[in-house]
Amino acid sequence: MKYTIHTIEDLYPIIKELKPLFEEYKIVLLEGSMGAGKTTFVKEYCKFAEVLDQVSSPTFGLVNEYATKKGNKIYHFDLYRIEDEEELYDIGFEEYLASGNICFIEWPKIAENFIPFKHILLNLLIVENNTREIQVNTYRYGA
Repeated sequence: MKYTIHTIEDLYPIIKELKPLFEEYKIVLLEGSMGAGKTTFVKEYCKFAEVLDQVSSPTFGLVNEYATKKGNKIYHFDLYRIEDEEELYDIGFEEYLASGNICFIEWPKIAENFIPFKHILLNLLIVENNTREIQVNTYRYGA
């Protein structure tokens, strides 16, 4: 699937359409260059999911945990500053992935050995100044 976004408001119908995928595939990888909209996508998803907490980039803390109105949790990782897999073990990365909660992971390359085969990859591309493209791919065992 591919979507073109011109404004932040364009994300809401896309997120609404992708909701069933996020319920089935709990691991969501976000790839794209700086400024492509990875964190913005997570913020808008969290609004849709009625997160009670302030949503921000977890760049320095590596992971943010958000609680929804329904009592669910969403984990948001930013692995940009991770230098080796050992740091992922130190923060309990595997336990987060196994929690059954949605895990959004920005800059996921360093974590490739941890990612279960069943996941979603969102590739965000800057087309021009205010236009982004989101390519959505799902991966699962036996596919």
